[in-house]
Amino acid sequence: MNTPKIETERLILRKFTGEDIEALFLILKDEEVNKFLPWYPMKDIEETKKFYMERYAAKYAQPQAYAYAICLKSDNFPIGYINVDMEEHHDFGYGLRKEFWHRGIVSEAGKAVVEQVKKDGLPYITATHDRNNPRSANVMKACGMKYCYTYEEQWQPKDFPVLFRMYQLNFDGNEDFVYKKYWNMYEKHFVEEIF
Repeated sequence: MNTPKIETERLILRKFTGEDIEALFLILKDEEVNKFLPWYPMKDIEETKKFYMERYAAKYAQPQAYAYAICLKSDNFPIGYINVDMEEHHDFGYGLRKEFWHRGIVSEAGKAVVEQVKKDGLPYITATHDRNNPRSANVMKACGMKYCYTYEEQWQPKDFPVLFRMYQLNFDGNEDFVYKKYWNMYEKHFVEEIF
């Protein structure tokens, strides 16, 4: 149940291991890749090891976890990550080294992970993206997610205001359910007309 390995036409989605620290560093050190992420780019291998222990090893110790390395089938080397949190928001997130952008890799990985969590009985997933990063929305839409609302959050640790768009996909047949936690938590929130 815990992070079941998934294969798609071009990709292997699997757990990160201690052997992948170098690969993870390549993903996490890039300023452009990390521009819209809450953490700062990793400075070195030591920092990356700590990130791996906290973000991946700890998750793999849980009974149910979806925290994947995105690897090309040709070499099984991680070029990105994709995950769904098991907290109440079931947040769906991803990142990819920029050499691999614009090839539909994250959408392909995303659709496969969405199928897996649906099969495993998660009721819904949510995802948020910075309004200045519309490409991220393309992945959410490709995976069947729908825009629900926008809210402004003072982003930490970077400490500046960001307008986030919240997307959601329900699997339990409850089409009207919208996860309202961010709406309720942040004073500035509204619904945009998005085409």
